[in-house]
Amino acid sequence: MIEIIIGTLATFGALFVLFAAIGLVRMPDTYLRISVTTKAATLGVGLVLMATAVFFSNSGVTSQAFVIILFIFLTAPVSAHLIGRASYFVGIKLWDKSVMDDLQGKYQKNSHILKSVVDDTPEDNVDHTKIENKEKRN
Repeated sequence: MIEIIIGTLATFGALFVLFAAIGLVRMPDTYLRISVTTKAATLGVGLVLMATAVFFSNSGVTSQAFVIILFIFLTAPVSAHLIGRASYFVGIKLWDKSVMDDLQGKYQKNSHILKSVVDDTPEDNVDHTKIENKEKRN
């Protein structure tokens, strides 16, 4: 019975890591790649580590596995958020079929200030539509 639990956890963990790898290749822009990789890989690694903890059933290995799972669950979303935010601020464009840009007009590129409302100095804001138009001309 324990072998079935270990096999199930390891299989689902490997599948989620595979989905993360496929998503990394298939997603059209940086922001979607970050999202799919963070979610699927975090769950996949967590399931594989749970399978490891069940397999060894040693308190030392189990505690280490759960500490690693906790560390990954705490750091992966934060690092993905920071990578996505930095990508936006340096001007990496959104996917052409993106419906909404929540940060448009709220980030000043010269002072690096992010505001919660649209800023009254549009010449200082990061505008991805200008970046897209410039790329289309070249």
